[in-house]
Amino acid sequence: MRIEEIDRNFVTAKLGNVDYLFRDAGHQAFTLSGLAWFDQEKKYCRLPQDALSKQNEGVQSLAWNTAGAQLRFRTNSAKIALRVKLLSASNMSHMPASGQSGFDLYLGVGKQKNYLKTAIPPINTDQYDTLIFDHQESIDREFTLNFPLYNGIKSLEIGLLPEATISAPTPFSITAPVLFYGSSITQGGCASRPGNCYCQILSRHLDFECLNFGFSGSARGETAMAELIAGLKLAAFVLDYDHNAQTLEYLQKTHAPFYQRVRNHQPDLPIVLVSKPDVDLLPDDAALRRKIIKKTYDQARASGDQNIFWVNGKKLFGKKDRDACTVDGCHPNDLGFCRMAEQIEPTLRKALQLTR
Repeated sequence: MRIEEIDRNFVTAKLGNVDYLFRDAGHQAFTLSGLAWFDQEKKYCRLPQDALSKQNEGVQSLAWNTAGAQLRFRTNSAKIALRVKLLSASNMSHMPASGQSGFDLYLGVGKQKNYLKTAIPPINTDQYDTLIFDHQESIDREFTLNFPLYNGIKSLEIGLLPEATISAPTPFSITAPVLFYGSSITQGGCASRPGNCYCQILSRHLDFECLNFGFSGSARGETAMAELIAGLKLAAFVLDYDHNAQTLEYLQKTHAPFYQRVRNHQPDLPIVLVSKPDVDLLPDDAALRRKIIKKTYDQARASGDQNIFWVNGKKLFGKKDRDACTVDGCHPNDLGFCRMAEQIEPTLRKALQLTR
């Protein structure tokens, strides 16, 4: 028997005999964030179309994964439905479909957002309808819907009750996005749902738009990516691609030049350097990598850069039960991501000049 037949709590919520007015996620009634070029190109892609050919093959493919994307809106609809067409069915062996291909919904304003429910695609399915919010009262509420971390979407429609109102959400308190560039960990592997990626946790805690430039196995500190990032108006930039530098020599060759290229374009941009968290399996190699990244920081400070910051990756999983923080010795689970966000947050607050 399938688990859905044994435990009804695992059944995907059905729409029932209710009429909904469905609107495309790109409709002007909604505010879409996390996809910096969507307004111009109307593509659910993390990079602009004319820049794709300049990136490596992995980035060209993974740019269509919607990590970091959010749909935000206010409505008094007592029910919210989703009509989803994914780029592919979920197929990852060590990451649940809820994180790879799911949407999770939060209720609240600013830094006071609370998790409600996750829309999870049925097994072996790339399209589905589901009810993600169901309440008795028709009162005005503000919602945030996080998009899949390791899948893309062909289309997404939001279904509200026909008589419901809809309006713009509260603006982010930090007016420009924070961009995270890094590996599979940055992209969100292997969070159980999109809102538990460390980038999204920080986005909720500090109330900013997140641009997730995590590209699994493909963030290699290349010049074309540095130039693309350098051209964006940002509140801060988190540089976290340690994991995808194939060798120590490659990291040594690319890390400081990547930072410097962004810094040359944006002299006052706060830049946070982060080394990888999973240091226990190969501690000597991790220590040498950490030394290379710390050298970029030290040299920048010595040259007078007051907007450079450093987070020691060795501390990201904490001291106790470090081995409970990953699914495979490398990729964080929800505990690992929560600890990463907890350790990075004070430094990011400092970079953004925030007080509690």
